[in-house]
Amino acid sequence: MPLLAAAKTEFAASQPFAGHRIGMSLHLEPKTAVLLEVLAAGGAEIVATGNHGSTQDDIVAFLREQGMTVHGRRDDTIDEHHANVAAVIAARPTILLDNGADLAAGIVEAGLAETVVGGTEETTSGGVRLRRELAGSVPFPIIVINDSMLKAVGENRHGVGQSVVESIMRITNLMIPGRRFVVAGYGWCGRGIAQYLRAFGGKVAVAEIDELKMFEAALDGYRVAPLADLADWGEVFVTATGFPDIVTPDIIDRLPGGAVLANAGHFPWEIDTAALYASASAVTTLDAAIEQVDLPDGRSIVLLAEGRMVNLAGREPKGNSLEAMDLGFLLQSLSLERVATAASTLDAGAQPVPDDIERTIARRFLTAIGADR
Repeated sequence: MPLLAAAKTEFAASQPFAGHRIGMSLHLEPKTAVLLEVLAAGGAEIVATGNHGSTQDDIVAFLREQGMTVHGRRDDTIDEHHANVAAVIAARPTILLDNGADLAAGIVEAGLAETVVGGTEETTSGGVRLRRELAGSVPFPIIVINDSMLKAVGENRHGVGQSVVESIMRITNLMIPGRRFVVAGYGWCGRGIAQYLRAFGGKVAVAEIDELKMFEAALDGYRVAPLADLADWGEVFVTATGFPDIVTPDIIDRLPGGAVLANAGHFPWEIDTAALYASASAVTTLDAAIEQVDLPDGRSIVLLAEGRMVNLAGREPKGNSLEAMDLGFLLQSLSLERVATAASTLDAGAQPVPDDIERTIARRFLTAIGADR
């Protein structure tokens, strides 16, 4: 990860995070460990937890050996995960590195907002939450990394697109060519998932409710229709909207037997797994991250990763590519540096990555990949 390696050298010299405690809630996997090493080299004290179901225990052990305070394990229950987030909040971080706005919401609820100088938010879901549920209640700046065009194209479209398709192949061992896929959501992640599925020979339809995104998907050559109209056509369904209640009981009732359900969004709320389990006559674990849910009418639905993020699930999960996360985590690093050193120049609440940071990283990435060769 050459971009982060260079940032680590710069931060070791400039110490932008000296005196700061960075509280993090983000998927704990090898590439995240590199990011935390970069921040620690810049003088930060790290208190962190992972996201539910995606934590890699060997990475937790490694980070603890580096002197970082890290909460969580892969098989934590949802209540234990919430306790881990609460422990990060209780440590009174001065800077937040958030995913899904869990830390921001907890800091505000705990009355600790005045102790925070600012932070970053990684995801679409967290950006939506900050601008809706938490609108007007966060008095410090939060740079939404997901607003970045670099992240949209480099990490979401190509990183998530590639890793979701790789994960479905790895977990299920199913053939992509000729199979019918429905991608719910045509944001940057949905665009990438559809693109990579089609590149492997899949037949792809897009379910959207936004007319402009429907227009784009149609001109990109996909079948476009409401999810309810595609439910009996698709064989594999991938949600990538960032919003709850996409695959509802009504949609589940229309699915063909053998349909596979996978979620690429941050929160495990896009597929109504509670309703699916409640209606089941039997649930059988077939392998890591694969469940067969038998329904009373004789159909069986295959659910991946219990509706959690599929690209960090199953055996030997890899997540997004090294290059995509080198790009994305440099966005995190330089945005956190801006928060630490110039928070007064930023507005309170959610905001995009500053343009000068975006352009600096674009130049560095082009050099790193040898784009002129």
